[in-house]
Amino acid sequence: MIIREAQLKDISQIQIVRNSVKENTLSDPNLVTDKDCEEFLFNRGKGWICEVNDKIVGFSIVDLMENNIWALFLHPDFEKQGIGRKLHNIMLDWYFDQTQENVWLGTSPNTRAEIFYRKSGWKQIGTHGKGEIKFEMTYNNWKNSNYETKN
Repeated sequence: MIIREAQLKDISQIQIVRNSVKENTLSDPNLVTDKDCEEFLFNRGKGWICEVNDKIVGFSIVDLMENNIWALFLHPDFEKQGIGRKLHNIMLDWYFDQTQENVWLGTSPNTRAEIFYRKSGWKQIGTHGKGEIKFEMTYNNWKNSNYETKN
């Protein structure tokens, strides 16, 4: 397993992973274009991928312009192996090395993602979009956290 910064050549495999998920699915896969991915990866923020046997199985992308977690997704065949946790942590470590601004994300209620973020110390602050839960992480909560999941 290799975790590294995302590159332009990774976008096609990132799209495959994004469209393979069983929760938080896109109503239309064309809603997130390759150009969108490129914009968020290289102009608005940064992203990381996890490779297993030269195949991307997960990715995370953070947006510095909107202080938002734009994406954290795993291929269903690679869930519950600690990959999401590693992608999450490297992303938040990098984010809070850039800024002390709070970061937020939205996810569907009653999903594994909701449980994951709650266990990771994210605080629910309201709703977002079409009934998503809006979570927030502060600089101090992240830097001072001793969550067993962070290590």
